Amino acid sequence: MRRALLGCLAIALSASPVGVFLMLRRMSLTGDAMAHAILPGAAIGFLFAGLSVTAMTVGGLMAGCLVAVLAGATSRQTETAEDSNMAAFYLVSLALGVMIISMRGSNVDLLHVLFGSTLALDDAALILLTGVCSITLLTLAVLFRPLVVECLDTEFLKSVSRLSALAHFSLLILIVLNLVGGFHALGTLMSVGLMILPATIARFWVEELENMILLAIALAFSGCYAGLLLSYYFSLPTSPLIIVCLGAAYFSSILFGTRKGIVARYIRSHQRHLAA
Repeated sequence: MRRALLGCLAIALSASPVGVFLMLRRMSLTGDAMAHAILPGAAIGFLFAGLSVTAMTVGGLMAGCLVAVLAGATSRQTETAEDSNMAAFYLVSLALGVMIISMRGSNVDLLHVLFGSTLALDDAALILLTGVCSITLLTLAVLFRPLVVECLDTEFLKSVSRLSALAHFSLLILIVLNLVGGFHALGTLMSVGLMILPATIARFWVEELENMILLAIALAFSGCYAGLLLSYYFSLPTSPLIIVCLGAAYFSSILFGTRKGIVARYIRSHQRHLAA
């Protein structure tokens, strides 16, 4: 439980800020696509080395970067939408990954890769997660201003700075890094939830970017903590339970969020009606 809590803290610190920038750039589904795109590489690493953190991490990084490059190149060469190409690549990647794992492993191995094993994190996995967290926070600190401007107006950033391409591709690399790190704990299907859901929930409560990032981190860690406790006491799968806890917070925010919640919007509308 202590190892799982430390690993979840590292994921929450690194993945949640990346999720905020993804949400502000309306690229949330890109994160979902990339989560599936890393599966064939991780599966090939599993095929050669079993459940090796190093082999599956290297394979996942290579597969994720390859899919991102291929989707972008296909869009530019064929003048088709990047999201549709990304969807096609990730669906093929998901099918290939499941097929490769099934060639050698059992159903237990497949479930381990797809849904993770949060309570089985070893030293190598914790070193990987803390390393990804350090790289992510350092990169965001260095490129914070270009990333913020690119969220507001990409064309403006291109016109006034040469950092536009660097900021864009750095964000894509951080997505892949955090998904590859996260899948060791939460699996490929659940890791993107810890990236997107806290950012989406925070949007219902705060408006300033810095507060949104801090709240997203707090929400991610709280969801992990609650999921771990419920999993421990009720013997339920950990990573789906973490996402379910965050999902409960999301649906509560839809109703009661102070910025865009249904109840708050109704109260403000009613107050304007009375004032009129």
